[in-house]
Amino acid sequence: MDHIQFVHRSLPGSSVHDISLSTEIGGLQWSSPIFVNAMTGGGGKATADINRQLAEAAHECDIPMAVGSQMSAIRHPEERKTFVAARKANPAGFIFANIGSEATPDEAQAVCEMIEANALQIHLNVIQELAMPEGDRDFRHALERIADICERVQVPVIVKETGFGIGFETAKLLGKLSINAIDTAGFGGTNFAAIENKRATRSMSFFNQWGIPTAVSIVESAIGAPDKTIIASGGLQNAEDVVKSLALGASAAGMSGFLLNILMMDGQEALIDYINQMKLDIRMMMCALGAKSIKHLHSVPLVISGHTEHWLRSRGMKPERFAVRVPVSFDS
Repeated sequence: MDHIQFVHRSLPGSSVHDISLSTEIGGLQWSSPIFVNAMTGGGGKATADINRQLAEAAHECDIPMAVGSQMSAIRHPEERKTFVAARKANPAGFIFANIGSEATPDEAQAVCEMIEANALQIHLNVIQELAMPEGDRDFRHALERIADICERVQVPVIVKETGFGIGFETAKLLGKLSINAIDTAGFGGTNFAAIENKRATRSMSFFNQWGIPTAVSIVESAIGAPDKTIIASGGLQNAEDVVKSLALGASAAGMSGFLLNILMMDGQEALIDYINQMKLDIRMMMCALGAKSIKHLHSVPLVISGHTEHWLRSRGMKPERFAVRVPVSFDS
């Protein structure tokens, strides 16, 4: 995100009091573009406590939350309580279920029912699985399984990466399905390949720097699947990261490891304060940019430089077009 710079507007014609942070994902309105992205699931009482605290913070801040992969609860029913803890802590909140692309439609339906989910994340984790000594080695027919799940479940479906980014080619394939959104989960956040390599007998260190950076992945996904909502995630830490992600084409921004670290190091109240401060900071930046809504952010001019500019230009994605965008009038 350091390669993204906004073009300052000395006459934004804006007011902080008239700015809306609401966004629409899968036909559902969110009050804020920020959400707690998938992290934890399985692992007994400690994980249940984390999910409970995250869900309570999400409730206090009026933002959505995604639980981690529920495959552990499918295989080990005693782990169900680690996920149900989130719903119990936030009975009326917006909560995503989460399952891998190896799942069957029945399993997808089961994880949605488990936590009375408002949406379903289907995660793609090829690199993590390859780096795991006991991981999967066969990724055939994943697209067909995702299509079957979309036919079965009754909630919006989001397909997300797990830290290695979604590129144009993958987004184009996903764009043909009846999914509702693509979560980029770009390279720059938690590095699951590095984590797995630390415990492997034979390290596959070539995967440690593998992936598509988050800023690049947002642009590639938006171009590859122009009719799908794009969600940004992957190493986002603050309001500036969020606003830049939205301006690049995302409609929401998920944060995971950074928020978890605040919770574990400083406690739940500190986490709630941080999220609320981020929401205020987003309003301030939108005011400076003359952007009344998230949709308005999609038209503000910005300059892309460095490795990000080089990557996009090499891929034929014309990064200079962002610099000459005409911003939507604040009053429109």
